[in-house]
Amino acid sequence: MKHKTIKQYTTAAALLAGATWAMADASIYGKANVSFQIADENDETATEVVSNASRIGLKGSEELDGGLKAIYQFEFQVAVDDGDNGGETFSQRNIFVGLQGNMGTVKVGHFDTPFKSAQNKIDLFNDLEGDINNTITYNDNRESNTVSYSSPNGPVGVTVAYISSEDEDVDNGISAAVNFSTDDLYLAVAVDQNVEAEGTEAVRGIIQYTLGDLQLGGLVEQSDDGVETTDALLVSAQYKIDSWALKAQVGTSDIREEGGETFSLGADYTLAKSVKLFGYHTALESDQGTDNSYTGVGIEYKF
Repeated sequence: MKHKTIKQYTTAAALLAGATWAMADASIYGKANVSFQIADENDETATEVVSNASRIGLKGSEELDGGLKAIYQFEFQVAVDDGDNGGETFSQRNIFVGLQGNMGTVKVGHFDTPFKSAQNKIDLFNDLEGDINNTITYNDNRESNTVSYSSPNGPVGVTVAYISSEDEDVDNGISAAVNFSTDDLYLAVAVDQNVEAEGTEAVRGIIQYTLGDLQLGGLVEQSDDGVETTDALLVSAQYKIDSWALKAQVGTSDIREEGGETFSLGADYTLAKSVKLFGYHTALESDQGTDNSYTGVGIEYKF
């Protein structure tokens, strides 16, 4: 019995070693982002523990002949606060497989549209209550059944995605973006057609400028749902002082709600390269009666 146990351990160790070798070009990554906040929504106040799009993923690549590389990514959102995300432990985020080479990258799967990715890092309250997808736009989407092409890395980048409706009676979607970037400046223009829904169109422009420890950003967006055309504007600013990052963001939009306004203030404190503490206050208002505010503190750990 003792010899059998030793043999079992030896076999398991060999299998684990083999699995580790086979996954030499694979990496596990993710982040846990959790905050405690006071939410004041339409005159009702509650305290909440919130998992701000915490996630875990696996990604990797393998070199092929002819200068090509096979790439993949499997990323899932995890509800750190209570372990339940709409009845599921995990929910799908960016998941794809593709090929990368000197001519660019082709991906197939479920992932962020070029329109969404074009925002770069202008949204300083991403994944929090002040996220632009909660406040000024419907057009930050992650779509299924997508095939995309991205040009090689360089100062000018082009990404085009074809989104299959898989229905003969529903138009397929197109999302595209062009960007220009240097060490200090980032510019982008993006367009969507039939992505948010059939018959919709959207156009977005982005500018982000970094001057030493100061980062400034601006976003303009126009959305047409087939009935009316609505606009949005967002400006953001971040200033770094040693381990601190002070942030402010303000926006107006009629896209989500008529007369929508958002204002956020926050501060991050870096404890280590992978760990930070943060605090924030976000206010949301609209002509349709929305009058909400959120104040919270949290911790983010990346791995």
